[in-house]
Amino acid sequence: MRAAGQAEESINAFTHYYRLLEEGYQGTIAEDEIEPVEGLDALADLHFSDEQLKDAIAKTVVIKLNGGLGTSMGITGPKAALPVMEGLTFLDVIAKQVLAIREQYSVELPLVLMHSFRTRDESLQILAKYPDLAVDGLDLDFLQNAEPKLTADALEPVEWAANPDLEWCPPGHGDLFVAMQASGVLKAMRDKGLKYAFISNSDNLGAVPDARVAAWMAASGVPFGMEVCRRTRSDRKGGHIARRKADGRLVLRDTAMVVEGEEDQFQDISKHTLFNTNNLWIDLDALAEILDANGGVMGLPMIVNHKTVDPADKKSTKVIQIETGMGTGIEVFEGADAVVVERDRFKPVKTTNDLLVLRSDFYELDLAGRLVASRSGDEPFVDLDGDHYKVLAQFDERFPQGAPSLTACNSLKVIGDVTFGERVVCTGDVLIEAQTPTFVEDGAVLS
Repeated sequence: MRAAGQAEESINAFTHYYRLLEEGYQGTIAEDEIEPVEGLDALADLHFSDEQLKDAIAKTVVIKLNGGLGTSMGITGPKAALPVMEGLTFLDVIAKQVLAIREQYSVELPLVLMHSFRTRDESLQILAKYPDLAVDGLDLDFLQNAEPKLTADALEPVEWAANPDLEWCPPGHGDLFVAMQASGVLKAMRDKGLKYAFISNSDNLGAVPDARVAAWMAASGVPFGMEVCRRTRSDRKGGHIARRKADGRLVLRDTAMVVEGEEDQFQDISKHTLFNTNNLWIDLDALAEILDANGGVMGLPMIVNHKTVDPADKKSTKVIQIETGMGTGIEVFEGADAVVVERDRFKPVKTTNDLLVLRSDFYELDLAGRLVASRSGDEPFVDLDGDHYKVLAQFDERFPQGAPSLTACNSLKVIGDVTFGERVVCTGDVLIEAQTPTFVEDGAVLS
């Protein structure tokens, strides 16, 4: 790690987790150790004066996690560089959102991206179109750290001559806190008088900085705030929050932290009703205090991720990636809390199913870059055939004239190889099942 130029803070963190791995730590949370969470504040019920809102958002910095490549959709460059709505990329929309809030409150509101080395150049090239985005005294970006993948049998750095880059991996987005300190960006933020950071994924266009949450942080003294949503069936495999019986602290339990045999209880949305949106709010002074006291080691719960050194080759060497999730910081900060938000603050694009909804007419962007739905209620449920639409090239080939209209659509399921013509309209619940390659004619109305 030193030879590769990794910061000492990153090495200290890796060393901490490597020792835990040697000792057999699995990072699991048993069902009998936790209980459901109740009684949280809801964003819709938070009310503050205009002065409180402006004062809180004026002390806030927006941090976007932008290290993803979108490999699950076959994207080789930055996922955030993908055109997603009205010809705009994720980064274009984020820039518009930040600039609009600056104008609304007459505040500086810096934007900072955490890149991987694979996403930095192309992302900054896109943001170069917005010369007013950078602010004095603060870089527009910093890089996440890297660590070696470990052989599953011997816990040694793996060697892979076919592509030495694959010998390395990011330490999960929990590395954000260490990278902020190691890069000097945390100090730079505090030197500018910034107090709060709003952190979210760049592929979630619903994650617009909301001054009400910043004011809630200021009024309540919460050092770590997590935005959570009510779980639905589609969220049953995502991480949920719970309260640890031993000390009453909130914890985040992700899929990799479930004890074997307790999967059904983990997915019980009637019991564990709230999931983590990965929209987080951090008190920068509290973060610095924790990092300084522990030599850069946050002490987040470790996630032991079993993979192959080449993700595309399941027969390649089995490895372990030591990871942490930034949401698990909720159990590290004394007094951490969560706030219940509506679903419109959680619109990630993880699959081409999600992408089709955004590229359709179901959402529009207002002048502030916010998503505005064409109707009330749930967005359409889309399920495209994995054999023909999973990767972006397949997806684009089958929607050459753009997405169909989904304004009046409840669900769209496609089984088989189907190409859509221009101005196709889907209404109600639509199922298309094709045994052979099929073309949907221009102007067709499907119901």
